[in-house]
Amino acid sequence: MEANFQLFLILLAVLAGTALLARRVEVAPAILLLLAGIALAFVPGMPSPELPPELILLLVLPPLIYSAAVAMSWREFKFNLRPIILLSVGCVIFTAFAVAAATHYLIGLPWNVGFLLGAIVAPPDVVAPLAVARRLAIPRRIMVVLEGEGLANDATALILYRFAVVAISTGVFSFPKAIGEFSAIVVGEATFGIAVGWLSLRARHWARDPQIEITLSLITPYVAFWLPERFGGSGVIATVACGLYMSWNGPLLISAATRLQGIFFWNLVIYLIEGLLFLLTGFQMRLLFEKSKAFPLDDILIATALVTVMIVIARFAWTFPAIYLPRIIGRIRERDPAPPWQWAFVLSFTGVRGAVSLAAALALPFALPDGSPFPERDLILFVAFGVIFITLVGFGLGLAPIVRWLGVAQAGRSERVAELESEISARREALDAALKSFDRITEHREISDEVVQLLRARHETRASQLPNSLDPDARLRSATGTGLTRELISAERKFIHVLLRDGKITDETRRHIERDLDLEEASLSNREFRDDQP
Repeated sequence: MEANFQLFLILLAVLAGTALLARRVEVAPAILLLLAGIALAFVPGMPSPELPPELILLLVLPPLIYSAAVAMSWREFKFNLRPIILLSVGCVIFTAFAVAAATHYLIGLPWNVGFLLGAIVAPPDVVAPLAVARRLAIPRRIMVVLEGEGLANDATALILYRFAVVAISTGVFSFPKAIGEFSAIVVGEATFGIAVGWLSLRARHWARDPQIEITLSLITPYVAFWLPERFGGSGVIATVACGLYMSWNGPLLISAATRLQGIFFWNLVIYLIEGLLFLLTGFQMRLLFEKSKAFPLDDILIATALVTVMIVIARFAWTFPAIYLPRIIGRIRERDPAPPWQWAFVLSFTGVRGAVSLAAALALPFALPDGSPFPERDLILFVAFGVIFITLVGFGLGLAPIVRWLGVAQAGRSERVAELESEISARREALDAALKSFDRITEHREISDEVVQLLRARHETRASQLPNSLDPDARLRSATGTGLTRELISAERKFIHVLLRDGKITDETRRHIERDLDLEEASLSNREFRDDQP
């Protein structure tokens, strides 16, 4: 027990240190965390924890999927539903069959084992490439499609995975039956996820207490995921549907206090989960290294290289037709013109595999129902880890040069300028609407002139903080005002501390004042237009 606690503290320290290093060298933290986990695994005397597959599939995966779905825009998800489905369903199935065919004809794996391996390595991970992509000013639509694909492709892969395991275990597979079950799972889980979201949102609205509401928000993804998974589904589709429902309907029902505390809570939870997950994935290298001694090294390397090449080829071969062929139809082409080929290339290149593939490989049974060993289990595990390592490190490091070479970032920077301009406009329009509402309210109520003037001055101050445009002079004035405001807040903090030290106020009073100052400073961070913006 003490050794596990010490290991946990070491992992937290490595997580923090690696995150700082990643920020300095501008590399995705997931890459450095995986490498750090591999390095720690071979430190003499270091415990070698095994990564239980149920830890990912039942404990880690639900909050990751749910938080990503809540952060996703339902409007953008719906608009990009066609490419998201084509990638998260079509590309996963196509990749699984491509891997099965290649491994069957080139290295002699049975069809069912090859398809199982294909299902395991088919779904791209969304965490690592997006961590890099967000810093590269990639166009918003590419980001939305990648996020949407990452939400749904795990469901497709896990369903295919279960079909393949059953087929190997029983020796029986019915394609029509599999299609029927797949359709039933999708419809049933989507309906169940929306129902869970509706119940959770009503319960949180009724509770009206931030601590209770955040606790309910933590329970929600596990309820949405666990019940469908328990009855033979994937749980992923239900969790995605639940998160999207909360994203669309939550803003008007969740209180401001809950939202402020919930953002901090969920950001910390996801940060810790993702970081520890990549570290523990790296730790599996020691276990795999010990098992690999029973296998010819050439077999492992050939199988890993073959599968890696096939998933790359399959993604490129599927993505370009999936983007451009539907636009042969005039109605689709008019509503949604074809993007540049550079966008399709970036979308094809971000095929990084992650911890879900490793968890699926680790979850394979050791033996078949008749007691015989599960066929090629260790080889599947080796290949899955090798594909994760090669794609995460290779593609993760290569994405930035590819984006710069293709010139995609320029479109993303233009989008960011347009978004900032629309944000300024939206803020001004919202302030104008609030002022009109204020005039109507004060006209029919007996309110003192002092209160009216105070509120109107507050309103005018907020409006004056917005820059008139994004030209360099306006941004410089805005940045100067923000900097001076921060200095004033800092001076106020120091004076409050002096009052506390001299015994003129209590700690409770100090906390109340500090909370207001914290909220004001957070508001500055939220609406300031930094100099590093395009």
